[in-house]
Amino acid sequence: MTRLIDKLLKTLDKSVETGARTAARNLGRRSFMAKAGASVLGAAVATPILPFDRRANASELPEDECSYWRHCALDGNLCSTSGGSLTQCPPGSSASSVSWVGTCTNPDDGKDYLVSYNDCCGKPSVASATFCYTSEGERPGYRMGLYNDINWCMANTDKGYHCTVSVVVGLAE
Repeated sequence: MTRLIDKLLKTLDKSVETGARTAARNLGRRSFMAKAGASVLGAAVATPILPFDRRANASELPEDECSYWRHCALDGNLCSTSGGSLTQCPPGSSASSVSWVGTCTNPDDGKDYLVSYNDCCGKPSVASATFCYTSEGERPGYRMGLYNDINWCMANTDKGYHCTVSVVVGLAE
């Protein structure tokens, strides 16, 4: 009988030891962090993005995108129709080192804003991009910072013009 109990205890001890070593190998701190990170990332990907109304704080874009208030002194292709956004160059292009400025009135609050127009350089133009020529307050070529008929990509290493972004710098005083 003692032999049977010894054999049973030896088998139980061996299986508990094997289980503990396997758990230590698979459930260490690094393994736990990796699995927890994968779970969080999986949950973030699997979670549906709920719709919400963004119109509350945004002024409506007119049917003609060129008449949007920020584009009052824009001369070029809109980056929002060339793979970028209103304020960011499309991937693969870079913002020009120099830019021109305009003062545009926001119809929502009636205030004047200083808007910086940066050409995005380094990619060819997109044929289907919306071209705008709204040159309110444009000055002759001798006032370079207010003149928008220049290839502003000339200061970059990639000189090819792609599109133009309009970034609000601040209130005009």
